[in-house]
Amino acid sequence: MSDTLVITPTYNEKENIERIIRKVFSLEKEFDMLIIEDNSPDGTADIVKRLMQEFPERLFIKERKGKLGLGTAYLDGFRWGLEHGYKYMIEMDADFSHNPDDLPRLYEACATGKGDVVVGSRYVDGKISVVNWPMGRLMMSYFASVYVRFITRMKVMDSTAGFVCYSRRVLEKMKLDKVKFVGYAFQIEMKYTVTRLGFKIYEVPIIFTDRVLGTSKMSMKIFKEAFFGVFNLRLRNWKKY
Repeated sequence: MSDTLVITPTYNEKENIERIIRKVFSLEKEFDMLIIEDNSPDGTADIVKRLMQEFPERLFIKERKGKLGLGTAYLDGFRWGLEHGYKYMIEMDADFSHNPDDLPRLYEACATGKGDVVVGSRYVDGKISVVNWPMGRLMMSYFASVYVRFITRMKVMDSTAGFVCYSRRVLEKMKLDKVKFVGYAFQIEMKYTVTRLGFKIYEVPIIFTDRVLGTSKMSMKIFKEAFFGVFNLRLRNWKKY
């Protein structure tokens, strides 16, 4: 058993799931994987279950009844990881937009104490490191991060990043059942809560590459939740943390 769990939500990822699993398990640093599967009609779960026979005690699946949101998928994964004794838990997409080769870098930064939470950042050091995005989406994402920093006063450059390593002590301190958002605003809420609790966030530069296979899950509903949700973060009573 590894000390680090990679949590990967899936919905209709049959084109990517086997390749991403094999890539993670090929790394020199050993990681376990938990797939949070939201009842994909394309057979993603069947692929994972077949691979579980090849990688026993390293690959796990948690099946859910349907699309319940990215945030709830990660929260389910965090709870599972805490129950099973993992020291570090890493959020990672299934579509190779997050490069598995960067997993050891996130782990090392967290394990050596550079940060209690380590973010794979697209916008650190004044650079924009994104491949295959149209200019409109790139600008929207970048200025969304600027907007979040302005409203929340967080110093995190890539507040919407979804490639994140959490140490166990952070997740144990957080009240996961109080997390409100389920879409991409979930990523902002988690980082904001981490800073409110006094933990340190460290950003590691990565290159984000848009998916080549499969279909993006981004929608206007998700974007609106993230945009307007930032105000709610400032208005809510955070004394409970």
